[in-house]
Amino acid sequence: MSGAGMQTPSPAGVAPSGAPPNAHPPHAGRSPAAPLQPQPQPQPHHHHQLPSSLSLGLLPLPLPPSSSRTPPDHYNAIGPEPIASAYPAAGEHPAAPIPRVRLADIASYDGAPCGAYAKAVEALSGSLARHNAVVIELGGEDSTMVRCALESARMYFKAKAQCGGVGGGMDSWRKSNRGVYMYRAGRALEDGDLSPPCMSDAFKCLGKAARVALCAVARHLRLRSDVFNHLLDDSPLPPNEVSSSVLVATFSHNSPSNGKGGMGGVKPGGSEVEKGLLTLIASDNPGIQVCDPNGRWYLADGASGSGDLLLLTGRALSHATAGLRPAATYRMGIDCFSGVTVGGRASLVFKFMPQCNAILDCSPIAAAGHMIPQSFVPITVSQFMDDLSAEEDAVCNRPDNYEAHPNLIREPSLRSVLSDPLSGAFLEDAVVVSCGHSFGGDMLKKVIERARCTICNSDIETGTLVPNYALRAAAMAVKNEDDRRLFHNAVLRKRRKEMAEQMDALKRLNKVLLNAF
Repeated sequence: MSGAGMQTPSPAGVAPSGAPPNAHPPHAGRSPAAPLQPQPQPQPHHHHQLPSSLSLGLLPLPLPPSSSRTPPDHYNAIGPEPIASAYPAAGEHPAAPIPRVRLADIASYDGAPCGAYAKAVEALSGSLARHNAVVIELGGEDSTMVRCALESARMYFKAKAQCGGVGGGMDSWRKSNRGVYMYRAGRALEDGDLSPPCMSDAFKCLGKAARVALCAVARHLRLRSDVFNHLLDDSPLPPNEVSSSVLVATFSHNSPSNGKGGMGGVKPGGSEVEKGLLTLIASDNPGIQVCDPNGRWYLADGASGSGDLLLLTGRALSHATAGLRPAATYRMGIDCFSGVTVGGRASLVFKFMPQCNAILDCSPIAAAGHMIPQSFVPITVSQFMDDLSAEEDAVCNRPDNYEAHPNLIREPSLRSVLSDPLSGAFLEDAVVVSCGHSFGGDMLKKVIERARCTICNSDIETGTLVPNYALRAAAMAVKNEDDRRLFHNAVLRKRRKEMAEQMDALKRLNKVLLNAF
């Protein structure tokens, strides 16, 4: 690395490796920079300073002084080094550019698959497997729409604060340090209510990107690209129906380094796992850290622009794919970007959610030849979300001295023990085979066909099947309890909807009376 060849003057437009770190700010790579004049004297290099990855990629290919810099190739581009790469926080690893995939390359189309589509699908799934995240590049119009939505969200929260909408003015808003607005398609706004502009168009744009990404995930798992469509809302929505997915617009005034603010639903420094299928995050400043499969945190959006989307997987997709696409854990970075987010950080978080009455079933995964653990049984989305909420409540109520043990193997739930691992049906027809193990449903048919136990691998006598009445009674009791809980949850949702409609009617009546007087 150190030699005579490294001490030649750098060409115009290329920073020498020995230049001070503040010669080019980290965001210079996002906009074309004016070419620099060639230095009359060679710059001495210090052996204790290693050249950055950006300078190493450019030194072997010097450009003539008269030529302008051309952007690097799309697939080989390395984004500007964020501040966290030079000064990583304690206990964290420097940011590394994760793969970028064009949305147009993974979009479904009629006809034979081309090489670009297969390559893009492989890149998306490979990044999710290695990094638990991937960057989606939008097209020209969609990228412009996302940038406009981010800017409109920023202006909306500032205008709302100036009008005294958040705690009585700009000063109190700065103390609260954040603004959050949740948008659902199909939900009517009341008279006088304001929302950030472009929310409807941004919802359509991000919803389209989420559907395309979900189809690409399915194709990589050897499934039909529309295998998850039964979980999604109809597109467009039927009249008088509210979307299951939600778009959250947030704005944090100060840097996350002060321990406040952050993204909608994510506390700075506190990790979170989304409940839905996918999560798309767009922001005008970096700051999202993701935990990779090895348990190391890294900056995921350090090289992303305001028109790019950070794609993360959720718990619902993890269950629907039998854990083949595990849910990603992410958080807001702390002490990483205190100098970048001085002007605040606007974010759009699109949470791609399944319908509450849909069923998360792994049978397509099993039909594709994948192994299905016994814990992944069919379950309604409403019950699945209730279980996740109960887990979150249990985590919040833990004592301060609680120590997590991630390496411990979780015991199977009662429902998984009383269900057929193939079909997911309750063992209402459970029988005991000659080796002593009990089976039912499709697994019982498989054992009878092979005349061999799938647990102990011993030969069985198909003529000596004894009904397991105790297991059948337990399965029936759990099934009845599930049905009762589902009915109770449906009644609660209907009651909440009726109460919300009554409150809306009272608000409209009060506004009419106030206007009349």
